[in-house]
Amino acid sequence: MGLRTPTGSLVGAFGVAVVLAGCGYVGEPLPPLANVPSRVTTLAAVQRGGVIIAQFLVPQVTTENYPIPRPVKLDLRIGPSEPFNETQWAGSAQQIPQVPSKNGIARYEIPASAWTGKSVVIGVRVLARNGKSSGWSNFFAVPVVAPPQKASDLAAVATAAGVKLTWQAQGSQFRIFRRPEGVEEFALAATVDRPEWTDPDAEFGKRTTYLVQTVVKLEDNKLAESDLSDQISISPVDTFPPAVPAGLHATAGPASVELSWDPNTESDLAGYRVYRAVGGGPFEKIAELSAVPSYSDKAVERGKTYRYAMSALDKAGNESRQCAPVEVVIE
Repeated sequence: MGLRTPTGSLVGAFGVAVVLAGCGYVGEPLPPLANVPSRVTTLAAVQRGGVIIAQFLVPQVTTENYPIPRPVKLDLRIGPSEPFNETQWAGSAQQIPQVPSKNGIARYEIPASAWTGKSVVIGVRVLARNGKSSGWSNFFAVPVVAPPQKASDLAAVATAAGVKLTWQAQGSQFRIFRRPEGVEEFALAATVDRPEWTDPDAEFGKRTTYLVQTVVKLEDNKLAESDLSDQISISPVDTFPPAVPAGLHATAGPASVELSWDPNTESDLAGYRVYRAVGGGPFEKIAELSAVPSYSDKAVERGKTYRYAMSALDKAGNESRQCAPVEVVIE
């Protein structure tokens, strides 16, 4: 049987003999470990639909920083909060059956209907195999309300500004969760106060999936959440032309017409088309350009009148309307 050194390691009889032979000092045996589990300090809870979700990190060590003797029992309770007295609460609160923890996190889903219209307090303690208790965790109060309305009729439509979402639900706020193509998990994309939102980051040709959740504001800056809406997915197709080019200006030279205009600002701009009409004739395409906003027409003749118009093209092949024409006479 070994002795416990001040560093906590065990030294066998042989080891003690070696230390003594070297004139070392072993010291008095340390008292046995108390093996009291550490308290839970991360308890949090929220109402989601008709349940209260409570979760926390399960302590792994004792107050002396040693592993808690297994198996560990979790004693989670829920009960009325007013007036709050820890002893009275512990005696009357409902004990919730233990759930398995995953990745060190325990997550409980507790039916909320029995406490609708009331505020409840949730607490948890950890019991080690030796029966010793951590004591109660931080207490978390939850005002319980009728389940917030789940968003329904979620619709997604491609627009020039992005994917526009609309839905039906009553609530003070709404959360939109998004999962782009190739991503496994949903992430919060926006929180809005109206049942509509346009996703400016949606990419044409890429599938994106959305969920919506209604949020109700409660006292003490707490929230109640609805169940998540049904999913909706969309692969938006770009059928939206660029803006009509603006600021077209034509200057006549001795043997050319110099055209310039304000550059378009679309991120998917591919270029421009130049149209020309001779005299009162019809407009015909005479050039297709890159995104540089200028063109020199050298195929002109003295004594003739020319009219010019421009359109813009995007990378999907969509063409804008032609701008208002400008006229120039070659003298």
